Amino acid sequence: MSMLHRRSFLAGTAFATLARPAILRAAETPGVTADEIKIGNTMPYSGPASAYGVIGRCEQAFFRMVNEQGGVAGRRINFISYDDGYSPPKTVEQVRRLIEQDRVAFLFNTLGTPSNSAIVRYVNQRKVPHLFLATGADKWGDYQEHPWTIGYQPSYRTEARIYARHMLEQRPGARIAVLYQNDDFGKDYLAGLRDVLGERFDSLATTASFEVTDPTIDSQIVTLKASGAEVLVTAATPKSAAQSIRKVHDVGWQPLHYLTNVSISIGSVINPAGPEKALGIITSAYLKVANDAAWREDPGMQQWHAFLDKYLPDADREDSSYVTAYGVSTAMLHVLKQCGGDFSRENVMKQATNIRDLEVPVLLPGIRVNTSPTNYHPIRQMQLQKWTGQTWQRFGSILEGAASA
Repeated sequence: MSMLHRRSFLAGTAFATLARPAILRAAETPGVTADEIKIGNTMPYSGPASAYGVIGRCEQAFFRMVNEQGGVAGRRINFISYDDGYSPPKTVEQVRRLIEQDRVAFLFNTLGTPSNSAIVRYVNQRKVPHLFLATGADKWGDYQEHPWTIGYQPSYRTEARIYARHMLEQRPGARIAVLYQNDDFGKDYLAGLRDVLGERFDSLATTASFEVTDPTIDSQIVTLKASGAEVLVTAATPKSAAQSIRKVHDVGWQPLHYLTNVSISIGSVINPAGPEKALGIITSAYLKVANDAAWREDPGMQQWHAFLDKYLPDADREDSSYVTAYGVSTAMLHVLKQCGGDFSRENVMKQATNIRDLEVPVLLPGIRVNTSPTNYHPIRQMQLQKWTGQTWQRFGSILEGAASA
């Protein structure tokens, strides 16, 4: 062998040796090929929480936009989203299908507290990144219990603490009524109220629970009104939240009414309930309000409108779920870009838990996304707002709360 050929052979051998681990890593990472990344998702496109189905529809459109712009690191996004009907057994079935049959690289924005509770052990045992869940249950911040699962939106428990502090300022000593969905979602609000009220909770509060499958919550509202409460906290998904607003008004009850921020969409909650019946309701916000005149000249919302114009022209711009989906998808895209072309599950999880002061176009001014290996609560800031009859009007300053994990 000539010296030249020998050098070429050695160089080629060295290159092959260096390249082999990268090739093996790519081959060993489910859902990742030289030109594709598979992302899995479940959404309630049917069932009692079907109002949230537009989130999945918007995310599908967002990744279509990403693909048209060249994808990420030369790879197109294959976003696979299945209907779970907001039924935990169905979620388990669909997630197993995503991981074992479709072989997705990771899960993104799977919706619902009970749904995610049903799959969290399985996905952590499989070491599949379970990213930016569409639920604010406080437990998604527990990085020690489930290190492969991370939330996104503010914790329900933190949100409830903010309401408790505000109600103590506005109505000190008032009796409190709590309508809550009988699952981890609803119970986080009870926990947050207890955090602030302490021993006073039992003497001040009357509670009534309901199942997400209940046809109405009318009897619970009648019972809570009879308690003489001057304050009402409603922790419910859109259908029941709209029913609560309507029934409270129709029975002539006028409490200081706090409503969970996952059910404040004008399009899917306020309009069905009747905008005039929601007058004075207080909630919290971390997102800009869809189609609000206050954001007409805002560059972030102009970007959102331009996206809808091109990819979802028939979208109801009064529905805040489209804002939610656009924001969390923007954060997911940031993580993928931050991966630097290494889409192994370990690196995807590493990047999702190393976000520094990310500005998302649809977040309220001053609110940033931050994560770390010991901070699985990406958004901890909110601002109170009140329904005026036509729009949500923010008041006070940006409030920051430390979640429990």
